[in-house]
Amino acid sequence: MTILECTNLTKNYGKTEALKNVNLTLESGRIAGLLGPNGSGKTTLIKLVNRLLQPTSGQIRVCGQNPGPETKALISYLPDKEYLPEWMKVPQLLNFYQDFYADFDMERARRMLADLKIDKAKTLKQMSKGTNEKVRLILTMSRRAKLYLLDEPIAGVDPAARDYIIRTIISNYEKDSLILISTHLIADIEPVLDEVIFLKDGEIILQEEADKVRSQQGKSVDEYFREVFR
Repeated sequence: MTILECTNLTKNYGKTEALKNVNLTLESGRIAGLLGPNGSGKTTLIKLVNRLLQPTSGQIRVCGQNPGPETKALISYLPDKEYLPEWMKVPQLLNFYQDFYADFDMERARRMLADLKIDKAKTLKQMSKGTNEKVRLILTMSRRAKLYLLDEPIAGVDPAARDYIIRTIISNYEKDSLILISTHLIADIEPVLDEVIFLKDGEIILQEEADKVRSQQGKSVDEYFREVFR
């Protein structure tokens, strides 16, 4: 099933073209990496899919629908910046998500949070950056969504936190859904990727199976990425 389809998608900020005629089709049951350096257009693309921005031209379809209230119910989005009230504690966050999202799986969230042994008396502001990132990811992955949009989910956290985040991603997504992960930290996320998309200066310069990149290039996706973007 096609989850995400972009056709001739363009986004301009004044005279700056952030995205240029992007054509992209992604299917269910996949973990895809949206890979590119800072400023390549990754976050712009994710915000367009999530209807936080409007395209200058072109079309986006999520499960065959134009972005709108209906598609927001199908998308679980983890932004690259803090978006939850810092005064909230874990029980308040769980209730907030349960009230806000009909597809939120409370038991799944509680199970993952219990693994972390998080101090429930602490607010988000009082948590370490790594713990805060884990909590936000758990809330995102506890929805039974069709499309998970994860914008730089492992940026700025320690290697142990990265390992936990990656394990959480691969063990808790719906098998008929799609995960699109935006990152420039390729080596950490590469082992879980089925498909890679290289985005450079707002244009897709490669969309390919991760295994095929490795076999055709004779090197890892990370090594090939460094070669392309050096």
